[in-house]
Amino acid sequence: MNHDPLIQNDAIVLGILACILAGVFITAHSEHPFWKKFYTYVPSLLLCYFLPSVLTSLGVYSGEVSKLYFVSSRYLLPACLVLLTLSIDLPGIMRLGPKALIMFFTGTVGIVIGGPLAILIFSFVSPETVGGAGPDAVWRGMTTIAGSWIGGGANQTAMKEVFEVGDQVFSAMIAVDVIVANIWMAVLLYMAGRSKEIDQRVGADTSAIESLRKNVEAFQEKSARIASLTDLMKIAAVGFGMTGLAHLLADWIAPFIKRTAPGLDGFGLTSTFFWIVVIATTAGILLSFTKARNLEGAGASKVGSAFLYILVASIGMKMDITAVAESPGLFLVGMVWIGFHATLLLIVAKIIKAPVFFMAVGSQANVGGAASAPIVASAFHPALAPVGVLLAVLGYALGTYGALICGWLMGWAAPVT
Repeated sequence: MNHDPLIQNDAIVLGILACILAGVFITAHSEHPFWKKFYTYVPSLLLCYFLPSVLTSLGVYSGEVSKLYFVSSRYLLPACLVLLTLSIDLPGIMRLGPKALIMFFTGTVGIVIGGPLAILIFSFVSPETVGGAGPDAVWRGMTTIAGSWIGGGANQTAMKEVFEVGDQVFSAMIAVDVIVANIWMAVLLYMAGRSKEIDQRVGADTSAIESLRKNVEAFQEKSARIASLTDLMKIAAVGFGMTGLAHLLADWIAPFIKRTAPGLDGFGLTSTFFWIVVIATTAGILLSFTKARNLEGAGASKVGSAFLYILVASIGMKMDITAVAESPGLFLVGMVWIGFHATLLLIVAKIIKAPVFFMAVGSQANVGGAASAPIVASAFHPALAPVGVLLAVLGYALGTYGALICGWLMGWAAPVT
């Protein structure tokens, strides 16, 4: 969208997003027959993410102009990760077994082969869509999407440099990346709302997931109490204190690695955001072995979930559906690409009888990374959010390897122009 949004003051935008979230929660828990039926088919989390995107598309505000996503991903996300992992059942997560990793790697393979296959298909159907030469060749631009979908922003930037991607095609690819990834996330959230039915149909064994969920719920019930102001201040201190520590260490570690081992740049290890996520998650896991775990009884994970929903809304406002009209061909290529990723996940999930949870989180840990993998995981249960984070961190490490292989294959598959 080229023209300025109607609202540019982030205080107003935050107020609108807060009202949208409250509206969804109020109607989702309403006893009114209309709302009960409505939320039978539409997951509330999906609305929290989709409604803000509608206002972006209408030009009310802009995800590009607003700083809310940056603030929520850098301040609220780390605090949320700490508070959600505070009561983590680490042995329970270990007992989830190898299927989570199998689905994660299947998702990675789906992206690596999906890109070249999408280019091959379009080189027969519409070669001009995936053509181009030099820095503005479409396949070069698509390598940056591969970096983003397997790893994250750092890997995306690395691909831009490695494959010498032109600025014009790069800006188009960012739009394709954001919109296609968010449409796919919406599908995963919908599947999360239908997970029990799908798991029963496939015959998936969800006993380990149910056991983890019940253990966390039992701990919450055992330690539950009415939160005092002191409790809430302790929760704020732990969440934002660890966020501050994560920023402090990340601001030292990332530049140090960049100076001493610049070759690690492509693996996300020089990204400050990567280290913030890793340190915040680690801090939460370590605190789960201390008395800080008892803060869960005062609602630590509920406060963390509130932060997470603000992040959900800020991610939603970054998606402008009208951008599809500017380069519809590229969006079709992106949809075919994510289609191969989805198809491979579904096939492998059926073969190994993996629960929807493993498929959804394995996929989002690739495509969405640390910012949105815990969102999809917590759609199943807040206690499962750390699983999404741990897999997303693995994605950062593999992002450059996978994207390089994908990029080489796409260069081979691209039509000669």
